[in-house]
Amino acid sequence: MAKILGKAAQDTRSEAQVAAPLSRVRIVLINTTHPGNIGATARAMKVMGLTRLHLVTPKTFPCAEATAMASGADDLLQQAVVHESLASALSGCSLVLGTSARMRSLPMPQMDLRKAAESALTEHPGQDIAVLFGRERYGLTNDEMQRCHQLVHINTNPEYGSLNLAQAVQVFGYELRMAVIGEAGVMSPPADWVPVDAGQMELFYTHLEQTLRDIEFLNPEQPRRLMMRLRRLFNRARPDQNEINILRGILAASQRAANTHED
Repeated sequence: MAKILGKAAQDTRSEAQVAAPLSRVRIVLINTTHPGNIGATARAMKVMGLTRLHLVTPKTFPCAEATAMASGADDLLQQAVVHESLASALSGCSLVLGTSARMRSLPMPQMDLRKAAESALTEHPGQDIAVLFGRERYGLTNDEMQRCHQLVHINTNPEYGSLNLAQAVQVFGYELRMAVIGEAGVMSPPADWVPVDAGQMELFYTHLEQTLRDIEFLNPEQPRRLMMRLRRLFNRARPDQNEINILRGILAASQRAANTHED
């Protein structure tokens, strides 16, 4: 019965209709050590209809081991984009989701996998979604987590929660696929809201930190704690272009006022 119902649900949408929203999702692997994990990830992606693989400084790629583990998904490996930096991999992405189970000194917004998959579907159709997967041994660094709008938790057995990289990608891909098939229940955002991409947010954070230094609000001896909190605030808000323009205008005016006061 479960198999019949599952097939009936998918039959309400053609594969092309399912593939269109999934084509906006970038699976981003950071500093992957074992090339076989890249191949296994490509296989997991193709099974779920994901096609865009981005690699940030992989230790070994391309590699015959990756092709062997892809098992028929080597076309995804051939189309994979290799980046020298995470900033490059996130260019053009308005939503960045990070998978991590690590404890952090500063708690960040975190949602379960199913909710994360549903929220990804509400993104403006002109922009991409990035899903970050960190290193096999220790996942994402704190700096990489700060680039994420949300951290995503895969609910596993608390006594044994170990997933390998390809398994984690496949579980995420499955939830994305199911969210597309049942997307009628997902809330739509305002029509005029198009959040800026990760590159513009990084320019804003640089401007913000410099302004806080100029007005002597930021303690130059301990700048990171405050900036981590401000990143968390603005990543949660996810401003659009008009809002970023307003915020940066306020920062520029504050810098001018600080310079006038010094004169």
